[in-house]
Amino acid sequence: MEQHDVEILLVEDDPNDAALTLRAFQARNLTNQVGDGSHPWHEIGIAPKVILLDLNLPKVGGLEVLRRLKADERTRSLPVIVLTSSREEPDIAAAYRLGANSYIVKPVDFEAFSRAVSELGLYWVLLNEPPR
Repeated sequence: MEQHDVEILLVEDDPNDAALTLRAFQARNLTNQVGDGSHPWHEIGIAPKVILLDLNLPKVGGLEVLRRLKADERTRSLPVIVLTSSREEPDIAAAYRLGANSYIVKPVDFEAFSRAVSELGLYWVLLNEPPR
């Protein structure tokens, strides 16, 4: 995958959730547009169309990642969708306060999860018009 092909940046530490997300995108032919953050896209001026961010990350928590993204002029306008298992009201409130564009609780059922993720990808990659 070339860096410039990345339209969806998946920030997820759970390999099972990452695999489920990729399977959902594969069903909609969006898999080749998903990056995992292993490339320094921000250093060369290439940005994804949307970031899917889990809150439960091992070293730097998702809320801190969100805070840093929205504090940086280079990444402030990037849509960040929190896709997490937390239904905790403080997490939801903090995510929106820090600039999340959407907060989605991961459905437990695979079919519901797959549908939610694929609809997310279709909307943010194909329908949404970001500022130029």
